[in-house]
Amino acid sequence: MTLPDRSAEVIRAAGPWTHRDVAANGALFHIAEAGEGPLVLLLHGFPQFWWTWRHQLTALADAGYRAVAMDLRGVGGSDRTPRGYDPANLALDVTGVIRSLGEPDAALVGHDLGGYLAWTAAVMRPKLIRRLAVSSMPHPRRWRAAMLGDVRQTAAGSYVWGFQRPWIPERQLVADDGAMVGRLIRDWSGPKMSEGIEERAAADAGTDADDTAVRAYERAMCIPSTAHCAVEPYRWMVRSLVRPDGFQFNRRMKRPVRVPTLHLHGSLDPVLRTRSAAGSGKYVEAPYRWRLFDGLGHFPHEEDPAAFSGELIEWLRDPEPDR
Repeated sequence: MTLPDRSAEVIRAAGPWTHRDVAANGALFHIAEAGEGPLVLLLHGFPQFWWTWRHQLTALADAGYRAVAMDLRGVGGSDRTPRGYDPANLALDVTGVIRSLGEPDAALVGHDLGGYLAWTAAVMRPKLIRRLAVSSMPHPRRWRAAMLGDVRQTAAGSYVWGFQRPWIPERQLVADDGAMVGRLIRDWSGPKMSEGIEERAAADAGTDADDTAVRAYERAMCIPSTAHCAVEPYRWMVRSLVRPDGFQFNRRMKRPVRVPTLHLHGSLDPVLRTRSAAGSGKYVEAPYRWRLFDGLGHFPHEEDPAAFSGELIEWLRDPEPDR
């Protein structure tokens, strides 16, 4: 995909990584990669793109892994297609990228929507997933049950219901140069991120204070068609609750996850309650480890990148992850 010059500066930000596009599942996907070794594929959530994993890219590369952060379909530097935003197809994007990278399998790490897709990929293509790490997202069946049966989770996830309106969410996301994106990130974060993410990001990227991580997310959302593509998966997740394709997907997700799983969550996450996420272990028939980060919100990998990366790398190296 060809991006405007200023957008390309954001999406292909310079750093100790390389950028390229790979073909998978009928589309082109932008990736940033660093290091050599076993593949660890990182999947971002809403309202972000690959840049959310900048800390983990370098930490994993230094630890001896091939770290790759991809832009999901319709976001960042990846293709914006007219359709294909249901979780089954998005999960095939992920597994297709693993194949395109020439690897037999990958440790899959997903946050928010990326976590939803990571759960899905582990069920649909278990031979391609070596290990699974999910942050800030319950198992899809657990998410469905919580959104329908838990009044507090229904209220916490009100933004998802708001996305069901036509055109209005897209206009809100791009208004005032993407200011809503910055508000969402700040509102969903714990105190650590609210106090310091922009200063840390400016130092990491060597940019001016105005070109911080939050501003990068705002600018990326304003790339034409991105806002529409970013909300389409959430429209499917809600509208499919009463449609045959949703019932079929929910039945498919009854299959247990059979790879070692690390589940990470911030104790102050205001949009996905700890209670909603914590019940996901029942869907895993493999070593399952739950880690709750005290004092962190919806973005633990950015709010306390050292703690998050340390936990992830220790678990990836552990030959007995059930301990």
